[in-house]
Amino acid sequence: MFIAMNRFRIHKGYEAEFERIWAERDSHLKSVPGFIAFNLLRGPAHDDHTLYASHSTWESRDAFDAWTRSEAFKEAHRNAGDHRHIYMEAPALECFEVIQEE
Repeated sequence: MFIAMNRFRIHKGYEAEFERIWAERDSHLKSVPGFIAFNLLRGPAHDDHTLYASHSTWESRDAFDAWTRSEAFKEAHRNAGDHRHIYMEAPALECFEVIQEE
């Protein structure tokens, strides 16, 4: 298995907008070969931002990479730039090969 996570630092006061954007988007993930699961996580709040992470689980790194090159990926991220004002910085992608599962 393979896990891809994006960490987002969202400006204080924009948490509801960020969560609404994710709730209303059509991710197209359920139709993507190799996709297993997705979670949006809210982390700790700080003085100037709230931390979030998107967490997707895939059958393999190849399945994830294929998705990033697909039309489904392009469609899911089509309007991503429209909301730059809510982000402190660009999302930070972190990728992990699962080496143990219980």
